[in-house]
Amino acid sequence: MSKKSAKEAPPEGSDAAAAAPKKSRKKLMIIGLVAVLVLGGGGYAAFGGGGKPAPPVPGAVFPMTSITINLSSGHFLKLGIALQATKKSKEAVDGSKALDIAIGIYSNKSIAELSSTVARGKVKKEMVDAVVKKYDGTVMDVYLTEFVMQ
Repeated sequence: MSKKSAKEAPPEGSDAAAAAPKKSRKKLMIIGLVAVLVLGGGGYAAFGGGGKPAPPVPGAVFPMTSITINLSSGHFLKLGIALQATKKSKEAVDGSKALDIAIGIYSNKSIAELSSTVARGKVKKEMVDAVVKKYDGTVMDVYLTEFVMQ
């Protein structure tokens, strides 16, 4: 007569034999699901989960020569600007495009439209947006260095 060892499997027809493979499959499924979630989260973070691009790093500031602009109401505006370049700009920024944009925007304004601080801020924002777009990432801001109306 042979004795049963503790490691022998129970007879095939018993409930204990059926329960053992189900537990190991369930455990394997849970481990697989966790691995997929972890890898998916890591991939999302690494390849595009950032959302917003990093803000540009400021570089040199290039002052432009002041210009006189005829306002639409017969008055004059003496305007001086400086262009804030980004670090990716390797050389001096040509201010011709920025001055052209400034002339186009300010020459259509009257002295009344530029008298209040709020109105000046709106017009400056319009100019900054146009300049940043025109310079395609090499200029990040425009500073008004001179603003005299007569």
